[in-house]
Amino acid sequence: MGDALGGPVEFMGLADIRAQFPGGVREYGVAYGGKGRITDDTQMTMFTLEAVIRARMARGLGLAEHPISVLQHAYQRWYHTQGTPWHRAGGLYALEPEPDGWLVKQQSLHSRRAPGATVLTALRGFAGGVPSASPENRVNDSKGCGAVMRAAPVALWSEDPVEVFDLAARSGALTHGHPSGYLSAGVLAFMVRRLLDGATLLTALEDAGRELVEWDGHEETEAALAAALDLAERGRPTAEALETLGGGWVGEEALAIAVCAALRADDLLDGLALAVEHSGDSDSTGSICGNLLGAALGARAIPEHLLDDLELREAMAKLAHDAVAITTAPRVDPAWQSDYPAW
Repeated sequence: MGDALGGPVEFMGLADIRAQFPGGVREYGVAYGGKGRITDDTQMTMFTLEAVIRARMARGLGLAEHPISVLQHAYQRWYHTQGTPWHRAGGLYALEPEPDGWLVKQQSLHSRRAPGATVLTALRGFAGGVPSASPENRVNDSKGCGAVMRAAPVALWSEDPVEVFDLAARSGALTHGHPSGYLSAGVLAFMVRRLLDGATLLTALEDAGRELVEWDGHEETEAALAAALDLAERGRPTAEALETLGGGWVGEEALAIAVCAALRADDLLDGLALAVEHSGDSDSTGSICGNLLGAALGARAIPEHLLDDLELREAMAKLAHDAVAITTAPRVDPAWQSDYPAW
């Protein structure tokens, strides 16, 4: 929802946003041919969640598949939805003529919604034979927000937030090699894990900060989060004040804007409106803020009118339902194995 609120204003200046939405961005504008349309942020978040479910399937079946390879496979399936034939998009995963699982077959996902060039280049490289990247073997020096904006579902991989941080950071490093790119992903997933366990936003942020500083190259992300907290502690920020945290085009800035908005939110919609009203990467900051407030407040906090026009609502609901189901018990029935092959 934060993505769909931010998408229509992503490339607009603040004055134009205010002219079009004088009461704040509290309803969907038109983008990509309609209202409530998602961008690449939500597309990739959905594939991340699908990968987490598949990785938990593998673990439940006693398979040795590492979750990072399952995430890489998922991102290659997303890359296929962006117009690349599977035999060229899948790389070593293209053993069959078509990609497997149910999510990739959702035709609404086969649409380009301003995907990040860094992500496309990294996934194209893997498809062409470049090994999976990692913090130890970086594919580039990019710190764009394309890693953090998709990372929240990694929170469901483990009940241990430190393990979640590690996997989310490594999943970010598949496409973004700068520490501020992949460590911001680790922080977000860690915070979501703590929020799901009942922590407050401030406690989740403080706990994530203690883990962040254990990683090399943490300084930029640490400074961005400190600036976000300082701004939030001064009261509700204006859009101009929020823009002092940056434009959100890079990982640590997108995370900082979203965290600040979440900390000052009166409710879910208020936080999303605050997160997207700036002259920057509004869909990504809205997405990240939605991850945080959704985990903190729960589904009952969602305004019904935001659900009505949301693109792919049914597919998101199936993913969410299945993610909960797989955390309660291993699933070995054929239907599940068809929907979520364990690799």
